[in-house]
Amino acid sequence: MQMAKVSSKYQIVIPKKVRETLGLQPGDRLLIATEGDKAVMRLRPRSYAEHMRGLHKEVWQGIDAAEYVSEERKSWEQEL
Repeated sequence: MQMAKVSSKYQIVIPKKVRETLGLQPGDRLLIATEGDKAVMRLRPRSYAEHMRGLHKEVWQGIDAAEYVSEERKSWEQEL
């Protein structure tokens, strides 16, 4: 685990080993979230579309998308 110090301007320096491991370059953006008492930093995806491609694809395995949409539309008509 690496350590960083918060400056009086609330800035931190990311340790060299971490920068090298993540391949960080000047100008890269990081996403920061809190999880309980932790701050978690992640590299911002260069393309959110690419990052999310295939996400949860296992949910749709074995389902015909056209048939699914057709059934959904029929259910909407029945509710009216």
